[in-house]
Order: sequence, then C-alpha cells, then structure tokens
Amino acid sequence: MKKSETLASAVSILEQIIAFDTTSRESNLQLIEHIQSYLDNLGVESRLTYNADKSKANLWATIGPEIAGGIVLSGHIDVVPVDGQQWSQNPFAMWQNDGKLFGRGVVDMKGFVAVALALAPLMLRKDLKIPIHFAFSYDEEIGCIGVRGLIEDVSNNLPLPAAVIVGEPTSMQIIGGHKGSRSFHSTIRGVPAHSSDPRLGANSIMAAARLVTYLEELQQEFVDNAAADCPFNPPYTTIDLGKINGGTANNIIPEFTSIDWGMRIVPGDDGPAIEQRVRDFIKSEIEPDLKQVADHAGVDTELYNVVPPLVPTESSAAEQLIRHLTGLNQSGVVSFGTEAGLFQEAGIPAVVFGPGSIEQAHQPDEFIELSQIEACIDFGYQLTDWAAEDSPGSLFE
Repeated sequence: MKKSETLASAVSILEQIIAFDTTSRESNLQLIEHIQSYLDNLGVESRLTYNADKSKANLWATIGPEIAGGIVLSGHIDVVPVDGQQWSQNPFAMWQNDGKLFGRGVVDMKGFVAVALALAPLMLRKDLKIPIHFAFSYDEEIGCIGVRGLIEDVSNNLPLPAAVIVGEPTSMQIIGGHKGSRSFHSTIRGVPAHSSDPRLGANSIMAAARLVTYLEELQQEFVDNAAADCPFNPPYTTIDLGKINGGTANNIIPEFTSIDWGMRIVPGDDGPAIEQRVRDFIKSEIEPDLKQVADHAGVDTELYNVVPPLVPTESSAAEQLIRHLTGLNQSGVVSFGTEAGLFQEAGIPAVVFGPGSIEQAHQPDEFIELSQIEACIDFGYQLTDWAAEDSPGSLFE
C-alpha cells in the first residue's frame, strides 16, 4: 500500500467524520457506528463502553494478537462548540485550501483518528507480533470523562497494553508531561432583601467577589514563587475563573451567585492542598458574615472533575518507543491537559504525540496542514513495521 493511497484515504475518512457534529453536548453514537462499520468491513471487531444513559460510547479495537504489551493509539472524537465563532464556511463540511484542511475537529483531534483508521488496512496486511489498539473516546473536552470507563474496562478485562500514544496536536513532537486540573462549582447563598436597607440581607455577589479576589491573590502567590527551572509555560499552577452568575435586579439584595473556577496544576504541586486553602478561606472569611444574617446562608463548593497530570518520565515505554522510531531525542511539556495522565495513573505509560498545532484548536476556521497528516502517516508506517518485527517487544525489556 502506497503512502499516497493512505493519505488519500485519511483525507476521505477525515471528511466523513468531520460531518458528524460530535460537540460534547450531542450524542456521538452515529459517528461511533460509522467507525464501527468501517472496521467491521475490514474484519476488525470493536468493543464499546457507554455512559450512564447510553447516549455516548467509547470504542476499542485491536489489530494483531490478543496479548499484553500492545500499543494504543488514543484519540477523542468529541469537539468544542462553534457557537459565537465566525467561520468562513460550514464547520462540519471539511474543505481544503492552500495545503490545509479546514473544519471543526480537524486538528483537535479527528485528524489523528482519521490517520489511525486509514492505517488499519496496512496493519492488517502485516503479521503483527505486537497488537496495535485504537481507543476513541467521548467527552474529553469537558473533563476527559469518557476515557475513564474505557480505561477501567481495559484494566479489568483485557490484556494490558505497554504504551499509549495520545494523538493530540503537538506538531509531531514528543510531549512527555502536562499539567493536571481540578474543576469546581461554588454556589454562594445569601439572604434577599430590598436594596434600600442592605443590613436586612446578605449580598451573595459581594461574598462571591471576596472569593474571586482571594483566587486572584492566590494566583499572584504562585507567580511570585514560580520555580526558575520549571519547564512549563507559564511556569506555575494557574487559576481558572471562567463563569460567574448572580442577582435578579438592581433593587434586590442577591440571594444566589455561582462561580465556576478551577486550577491547572504543575506536576509536583499539591492540588488537594491548594483546594483546602480555598475552602479554609471560605469557611473563616466569607461564611461567618453570611451566617450572621441567617444560619442557612453559606457557600457550597463542589469538586466536579479531576484530571491528573502527565508526569514527565523520559524512560517510559511510550516515550522510548517514539524516540526509537523517529530519532527524536528530546521531549517537552505543555500546559493543556489530555487523557494521557489518566492512562499513566492506571499504570499504562503514555505520551502525547500527534499532528497539527494546538494553536489551531478551538479556533474558527480550525485547520491542519496536509504535511502534518503526511508526517503522522509516516510515523504510522514506522510503528506498523516495528510491530511486525520478530522481536519488537525487546525495546521494553
């Protein structure tokens, strides 16, 4: 099979899967069924794991022997919304221009998924000694939610892989580490009253403002104490403050205000300890004033998602494999999160390595360069040839 044919197949597959609106708020089952049908036609069985109401699914498929020590090509198939963005063409109808492919998800990260699928016929023609697995997940964009069930299924029921390649856009450079994250929703409950006499109420917006100010001060503390040798950019744990909502009218003391906030944590920093500092501040500095007006007033803070960091490990099987195949001799780190940390936490070494630039992710007129698709296909050929060698597993010994 010529690489030019694989490229044409990858572009065709990418055009097909871009047409499915898999924004995280939507079901992904139509795309999953489409991918499953493609694999079925090649004679490759797939395994699905679902969310609670079975409106979304992860897909796992294996080419090669059903043995431990395989290599996972992992990618999410959900995309971020296009709402409010100015696109020059329909974001769910891929188009080409000037050596680039455009559409929602082409770089983040359906391009990698399309390459993996286009390589499947080549993998099937080889006598693989090491299995290559496909792992396609849902709801990565809203907290790496779907892949957790997939990892649990693999860990409990299948031969454990030796390494995972998460194909997020890294411009085909090795990323061996990334920050983790913790996400929170805080609801401040005050006491409503007429604004003519604020003494009769407890203003939830003012209480929320104190929390926001504390988060800002905490961020400045992290900036001031950043380690000089920290490889991340920015080189410290960052505070997210993405959404705030409260109040009903100018002349009513607001009863409820909600804040969505979080943090992106440098590996080595103690996320739970930082969280506890915020909770202690709320308890000692915000709640007493609210409860002075009414006992039921206060602040409820829910930790609703945790994504572990990918701790840099240059000696990991995942990183060593890519170094061996590509000749790349160094790896970097990024501040965005991926599913790689969850695989690593489950005892499966992981690395982030995929086509395209993260700078194009989530943008209007999102694009990936064809040359990046070609580079990913080249790597796929190298990986397939390696997996078909008589003793490829010796790399991990």
